[in-house]
Amino acid sequence: MAVKKPAPKTTANKPKPKAAPKKSTRSFGEKVKWFFIKAALWFFGVSIASVVFFKYVPVPFTPLMIIRAIENKLDGKEVYFDHDWEPIEKISMNLQKAVIASEDGTFLTHNGFDFKALQKAYKSNERGRRIRGGSTISQQTAKNVFLWQGKSYFRKGLEAYFTVLIEIIWGKERIMEVYLNSIEMGDGVYGAYAATEHWYRRDASSLTPMQAAGIAAILPNPRKFKATGSSSYINRRKERIVREMRYVGKKVNYKGDGKK
Repeated sequence: MAVKKPAPKTTANKPKPKAAPKKSTRSFGEKVKWFFIKAALWFFGVSIASVVFFKYVPVPFTPLMIIRAIENKLDGKEVYFDHDWEPIEKISMNLQKAVIASEDGTFLTHNGFDFKALQKAYKSNERGRRIRGGSTISQQTAKNVFLWQGKSYFRKGLEAYFTVLIEIIWGKERIMEVYLNSIEMGDGVYGAYAATEHWYRRDASSLTPMQAAGIAAILPNPRKFKATGSSSYINRRKERIVREMRYVGKKVNYKGDGKK
């Protein structure tokens, strides 16, 4: 009986040696560079998507609302929060004109920035005085919705970036709608709906020119000033705002020159 010889071993039957892991050829500097590139792309993508999203969806809360609630909690105060979204069609035209007259007279014509006001504020700050008027309604809206409070150059740079985005993507009418629904108008009071109920016990569509001016007049410091039972300083501001409201026009035309 013939005995079968085992088949000769070939290289094909031998297990292949594991390949040594490839060493990264990128230097530390290149890794850092790619990290920042990816982070920048991620930031631009998320920020643009957020602006597009809030073009159509009401802003439920802002960073300032959260910060104020935390501050009151830490100070042992009552955490009061009143905020309801109101479409711009239901917000008094008087209030829209009042905030333009008070906060940003060139809102309907600028592209997000009032460079004359910025220059005036800069020169005033150099002399040791502080004035309002440097930031437009667009800038304030960008800050309120997407950023935190502060005065660093980094935050101001982000504010400018978001201001450009909302001017391009939202347009003036949406900026005003978000502004009037998110701005602080009292201690724990945010937006036109809550403010008109808080100060005048009426709805946001029925404000008189003087009542609208009262809300606009306290915006420099709405936790300190009062729209009703006001100080002589606020009363003078109200009267000035009512006078300047006449120059805004009968109605605010967000697609034209501000007049209809």
